[in-house]
Amino acid sequence: MSLFEARELRVSYGGVAAVKGIDLEIRAGELVSLVGGNGAGKSTTLKAIAGLVPAGGGSLHYDGRSLADVPAHERATRGLALVPEGRGIFTRLTVLENLQLGAHTRSEAAAVAEDLVRAFELFPRLAERRRQIAGTLSGGEQQMLAIARALMSRPRLLLLDEPSMGLAPLLVQKIFEIIRRVAAEGVTLLLVEQNARLALEVSHRGYVMEGGRIVLSGTSTELLGNPQVQHAYLGVGL
Repeated sequence: MSLFEARELRVSYGGVAAVKGIDLEIRAGELVSLVGGNGAGKSTTLKAIAGLVPAGGGSLHYDGRSLADVPAHERATRGLALVPEGRGIFTRLTVLENLQLGAHTRSEAAAVAEDLVRAFELFPRLAERRRQIAGTLSGGEQQMLAIARALMSRPRLLLLDEPSMGLAPLLVQKIFEIIRRVAAEGVTLLLVEQNARLALEVSHRGYVMEGGRIVLSGTSTELLGNPQVQHAYLGVGL
C-alpha cells in the first residue's frame, strides 16, 4: 500500500524548472533512496513534499489524501517530517530544548517522555550533551540531533536530505547504522543522498534523478548492478 505518491510533480524557481514532472511512490515501511548529482532536483523534491516550496504542477498524495493546499506545519502534524540539508537545528538552544521542540505538535506528555528516552538510546552522545548549546556540537552531533528531533514528532514518513554531507567517514557509517535501525522499527523513509552506494545499500528501492527528471528506478540491487549507475555514481569502469 502506498503511503506517498507524487504524480507529474513540477517545481520551478523564478521561472527555471528544477523538477520536471516526476513520478515517485513510497510504500509503507519502505526505505527509498533518491540519488543523483548536484543540481538534479533532489532537495527541491523533498522541499515540495514537505510543503516548503510550492508545487508548480502535478499532484502529491500522502496517506491517501491530497496535499494540495496543505501547509507545511499541517503536513508535519500529519506525520511527515523533514531533516533538511544543513540540519536546521536551533543553534542557540540546548540539545534537550531542540528535542522538545521536535514534539511540539504532540500533547501526550508520557509518550513524549518515552520518545525522549528512546532518542537518547539511539544517540548516546546526545544524552551526554543534553544540556549543551546545540551550536557548539560537532557536525556529526548536529546531524544526530536533527534526526532525533524529527523522530520526536513520531513521523510516519521521514524525509532525510543529505545526512552524510560534510561528515567524516566514521560518522557517516554511524549515521547510516541509525538510518537502518529507524527503518527496521517501521518508519518509512525517503533518503536523498549523493553517496549513491551507501544510500542504495541501505534501501529497498531507489530512483535516479538527473536534470529534474527521474531517469532510472528499480530495486536497490538492480540499480547497484546497473552499468549506467555504476559508471555515473559508483566510480566503476572509469
